[in-house]
Amino acid sequence: MKKFIETLKNIWKIEDLRQRLLITVLFVAIYRFGSFVVLPGINPQMLERLQTQTAGGLMSLLDMFSGGAFSNASIFALGIMPYISASIVMQLLAVAVPYFQKMQREGESGRKKISMYTRVLTVAILLFQAPSYLINLKMQSGAALATGIDWFWFMFPATIILSAGSMFILWLGERITDKGIGNGISMIIMIGIIARLPQAFGQELASRFEAITGGGLVMFIVEIIILYAVVCASIVLVQGVRKIPVQYAKRVVGNKTYGGARQYIPLKLFAANVMPIIFAQALMFIPLAIVQYSAPENASWFVRSMLDHHSWTYNIIFALLIIAFTYFYTAITLNPTQMAEDMKRNNGFIPGVKPGKDTADFIDTVMSRITLPGSLFIAFIAVMPAFASLLNVQDAFSQFFGGTSLLILVGVVLDTLAQIESHLLMRHYDGLLSSGRIHGRGMAAY
Repeated sequence: MKKFIETLKNIWKIEDLRQRLLITVLFVAIYRFGSFVVLPGINPQMLERLQTQTAGGLMSLLDMFSGGAFSNASIFALGIMPYISASIVMQLLAVAVPYFQKMQREGESGRKKISMYTRVLTVAILLFQAPSYLINLKMQSGAALATGIDWFWFMFPATIILSAGSMFILWLGERITDKGIGNGISMIIMIGIIARLPQAFGQELASRFEAITGGGLVMFIVEIIILYAVVCASIVLVQGVRKIPVQYAKRVVGNKTYGGARQYIPLKLFAANVMPIIFAQALMFIPLAIVQYSAPENASWFVRSMLDHHSWTYNIIFALLIIAFTYFYTAITLNPTQMAEDMKRNNGFIPGVKPGKDTADFIDTVMSRITLPGSLFIAFIAVMPAFASLLNVQDAFSQFFGGTSLLILVGVVLDTLAQIESHLLMRHYDGLLSSGRIHGRGMAAY
């Protein structure tokens, strides 16, 4: 406890870190405030059916990602997911379309162009999702619409407001990345998830004491122990590293000798971070976007099963998407050929492996071997809520037994702590831990 208080004091002493933390808190507060600002012309007291609709099933996940803004008919109801969907499309185009491949190789100017196209595509997705959301709102809680308002003159400005709200959230996330503690988009999603945790915790605790078969305090303690074990396993997964030794040849320049030291290339067990889970979840929302303004009971068996995040069909497809996206994102994030060329350029080599193509093949083989168990384990964690529901865990609380919510929470929290620790160590203060270092998603582990 004493070390923790001392660390907080050290954080406050560093002006740059203090300002970044305060800016992050300010932007997060603005985001949470906007989640309760209801669309003009909507009576928030008449949204019971919409809130009932989002209390379970896939709608509850969508509401969780928006921090409750979806069920509140807020100006931020569509959240950040349209931008995530647009990012998925752009990254797929960067792999499949030569024009975007060339753009990706152009460095900073190429990234700016891709970012611009991503924003344009986000607006296009919003212009489709916003009317869909409003139609669903009318079907579920039509009485909430103020009397005397023409539907068209409500829908037109409301579509603009919802689209502008999502773009404003994107702006907040980018400002957190630039001016705050970093990882703005991921932090926006994390804050929305955390906002649901106290309510879910209270509902689960109450349910265990209300029903005779609920299990009472003993069953609730068992749940907490299982939850703790899953969190620990997720932390191990996010921080797991395989090190490849690299020997640098000696070079003599004048009277000085360079190189000769052995270093390590850290290849993370989960190098793709939380992006595969976010990407897979965004794709799983597509059936919901198609049928949310129609009667789900009239949909096909496959579509109905895709709307139930506890069904076998949903979870099998979700797990396969996570595995596929993990390989895909790892491939575009880490380039073995580029790593081998950089190593050769600096007179480095892996002991027992020839420089050049053989080194690239060796790194690619190691990456494939560590990505497979990492992707399988992360897929298993992602479908854990379905197993938790078999133990009669409340739907809202079961999302924290794994799934997208837990993995995002663990990844973003570790990354944020790693960035805070880097600021402390850079200014010669002790880190957050007395032994070892926090290895965030973006930090190398040694």
